[in-house]
Amino acid sequence: MGETIQSVERAAAILRLLASGPRQLGVAELARAMGLPKGTLHGILRTLVHVGFVEQDAATGKYRLGATLLHLGSSYLDVNELRTRSINWADALAGRSRESAWIGTPHEGHVLVIHHVFRPDDSMQTLQVGTYLPTHASALGKVLLAHDPYGEATQPLEPSTKHTIVDPAALEAELAQVRARGWAAEMEELTEGEVAIAAPIKDPRGLVVGAIGIRGAVERLAPDGGLNMQFVSYVRDAARAITRDLAR
Repeated sequence: MGETIQSVERAAAILRLLASGPRQLGVAELARAMGLPKGTLHGILRTLVHVGFVEQDAATGKYRLGATLLHLGSSYLDVNELRTRSINWADALAGRSRESAWIGTPHEGHVLVIHHVFRPDDSMQTLQVGTYLPTHASALGKVLLAHDPYGEATQPLEPSTKHTIVDPAALEAELAQVRARGWAAEMEELTEGEVAIAAPIKDPRGLVVGAIGIRGAVERLAPDGGLNMQFVSYVRDAARAITRDLAR
């Protein structure tokens, strides 16, 4: 492998940190995470701010991803065939289920959310496109892990809630169930009070290239402690429809 440019690698690491976890980080937080002096970070951050990849909050002094970088990311997602073929079906799924619809693909050991349709009501919601989800703690991630012969969850399995599966053997048993029944569930494993259901999207070769699902309050999707299977059928119908479209 040829030589790499250290300043570019550091800039990329800063962008990755800002794209995960809290959406705003201070210089001290970034310095600790990267093991770099604050002075070195300041120089890189000034450049990233100058080109629009990063913005600095005037009130807190903390940094977040800039509009220019988000626009570039959206441009990439717009030409992504999976997202393009899935948009209409995701909209229909949200309308049919009355819950938010999500589409994800595997990316560097996580789930990258490439499309997100708001729940069709008047509640306050945040667009999650570009967000990374843990594979072991999300329904989308379980689908992708279950159908990837080379994939494995990030170790150790970090808990997001008290319900998150953190035992590798228990996770493998769960993934075997996902493969057998053709869909995955997430019962308050990523966020307390929320349930998610997901199903695989396959390409013309039959390989799983993504997953589509819904997310909502536990009292709506699993009111008696068990999933309402009608929602499972909605998700599976949408996944099959996208799979058929990809085969054309």
